[in-house]
Amino acid sequence: MLADLALLVLDTANRILTLLLVALGLAITFGLMGVINLAHGELFLLGAYVHLALERFGLGFWWGLLLAPLFVGAVGWMLEVLLVRRIQDRPLDSLIVTWGAGLAIKQAIIALFGPAAHTVAPPFSGTIAIAGTSYPLYRLFVMALALAATGLTLFLLLRTPLGLMVRGTVADRTLAAATGLPVRRLDALAFAYGSALAGLAGAATAPLMSVDPQMGVGFLLPAFLSVLVAPVGSTVGTILGAGIVGGGESLAATVVSPILAQLLVLAGALVLLRLAAGRRLGRER
Repeated sequence: MLADLALLVLDTANRILTLLLVALGLAITFGLMGVINLAHGELFLLGAYVHLALERFGLGFWWGLLLAPLFVGAVGWMLEVLLVRRIQDRPLDSLIVTWGAGLAIKQAIIALFGPAAHTVAPPFSGTIAIAGTSYPLYRLFVMALALAATGLTLFLLLRTPLGLMVRGTVADRTLAAATGLPVRRLDALAFAYGSALAGLAGAATAPLMSVDPQMGVGFLLPAFLSVLVAPVGSTVGTILGAGIVGGGESLAATVVSPILAQLLVLAGALVLLRLAAGRRLGRER
């Protein structure tokens, strides 16, 4: 009984932290720019495939884990400079453009690697005994990596001059621009950093799942829900949102099928959003 409980807790923590790694990038982009990036799932996918390609070139796992987020971050920066900033003030257009960019990334990957699934071997194997159950060491490594990335993000936002400028822009974009803050450069940097986090998540989870053109789909909607449940622009709130969505999915999946668990969590998140919107409307009145 204790072993089953420990396994459930570890699997739930793994799901929450992996989801958080994906959702953080969305939270930064949405909070700073107000852009809902529908290409975020494909940026996650791109990170896994860049990792796969680098391993095939013989660079090894660790080089792949290091270079994949840098490459995906560069792609995110180009997307922001070439596309997103031109239609940032038109929300519907930004949805269409980022959706189209995601399709282009996915089709490019299919053209280069084919539609079949691929595998990436973890850099180490083995398990560790925790509360009577054996748990893979690599899954614990991914959890530690997600915690480190979250800690770095919070440090950059809360303890650096750059983070102060970002928070000022989130609070009042017009005033920030009027006081001379480089709002456009902050946009590009935030989009690149959010993309790099998605690339890191894809590269880190590649050994845990099949690397195929649809692997980002399972993370995109839960990541959006994690961001939307949290207050706009709140990175700390996104941590709570990832805990609610990821933990809810993992716990519900022990009773029902994983697909039904996602639907139940989606319905619950929508109810929370509706209640939050109702309270906000009541205060405004």
